[in-house]
Amino acid sequence: MQYDVHVGVAVLILAMAAPAAARAGETPVGGSVDSLLRYAKEHNPEYASMQQDAAAAGERAAVAGALPDPKLRVELMDITMGGEQRPTLLPNRAGSTRYTLMQDVPWFGKRGLQRDIATLESDGAQARVAGSWAELSARLKAGYAQLYYVHQNANLTKEILDIAARLEAVAQARYAGGLGAQSDAIRAQVEQTSLRNELIALDSEKRTSQARLNMLLGRPADAALAPPEGLRALPAPARLAYADLAERVHARNPLLFADDARLRAAEKSRDLTYRNRYPDFTVGIAPVQYGRTVREWAVMVELNIPLQQGTRRGQEREADAMLSAARSRKQATSNQLLADLAETLSGLDAARRTEAAIAASLLPQADLTYRAALASYETGKVDFATLLDAQRQIRMAKQNQIKAQADAQARLADIERLLGEDL
Repeated sequence: MQYDVHVGVAVLILAMAAPAAARAGETPVGGSVDSLLRYAKEHNPEYASMQQDAAAAGERAAVAGALPDPKLRVELMDITMGGEQRPTLLPNRAGSTRYTLMQDVPWFGKRGLQRDIATLESDGAQARVAGSWAELSARLKAGYAQLYYVHQNANLTKEILDIAARLEAVAQARYAGGLGAQSDAIRAQVEQTSLRNELIALDSEKRTSQARLNMLLGRPADAALAPPEGLRALPAPARLAYADLAERVHARNPLLFADDARLRAAEKSRDLTYRNRYPDFTVGIAPVQYGRTVREWAVMVELNIPLQQGTRRGQEREADAMLSAARSRKQATSNQLLADLAETLSGLDAARRTEAAIAASLLPQADLTYRAALASYETGKVDFATLLDAQRQIRMAKQNQIKAQADAQARLADIERLLGEDL
């Protein structure tokens, strides 16, 4: 019995540890852009609502153009049999009973146009889902790049803080040896205090960036995110030719696709409005019962008479105006997207060139300047202010390099949003 108890306890412990082990084996959210996108696709409430709207539009398209329900009319005639009996509602005891089964039927072609309009509206809803995802993914990519910049900037500030501490030690040693002034050590301490204040500001900015990302992910604002591991590789410049990307924007952009669906739906709506010049009609069949026997049959056709031509002409002009508005809206969207593409490509090229220039020349020069200033200060050839200035230059160069990398990633995210797909 004791052995069984021990086995049961062991099984319980393993069962409790299994979910934790599974969670430990999961890739933490936030370490890469892909992890953010995967999580957001499953948990972002706004994207989920767009998908549900599209599903609803698809269901509407499936039943559009269906005939309305038929109507049944029952008429009991002479329910007192000429005053010979008390009123009755029994068909076999009334003088006669007419059963009229009627079906409303739109004019020829209207049902097909209604189906086409609903299908195009469903296509537009699907395009809006794609546009919502393109917008959400671009915001996530840009937010990740911003968080990476803050994280790397904090690491850089910590490195510079260590350098400032070493500079203080050098200044203290020179002061102790009578080779330097005490003010040098004080300046080093002031520099460290300034750097610590910047770390506080960066920590606040990091929490703000994490809260924004968590909002996009559909998570609590204070939920933990893994540190960003690295940025995506930028596409080769040959893949960023404006003409090629403009063609892809025209073919793939969700906003343009939605506007095109809206334009075609407006065309169909105009055609349907013009069809309203012709009357809808109702057909029916009516058996007549006498006693227990059906002795008569009747058929009927009912037309609505389109006399209100002024109303219809106003509706037609409205449909024409809506069609013209849809054409203009699509053209305006196309112009805006192409302008945004040109601007974003220019910004990406500028960020790429800035980062390359910093890496190739500015950083090496700043590093050499700092090393030379440090050596000169140790031998008393330059003052401490010159050394601090050299240290600040190398820090600024590294900060600008990280900023250029993050800017390039944000521009790349904007390009992919315009394309509606990843490069």
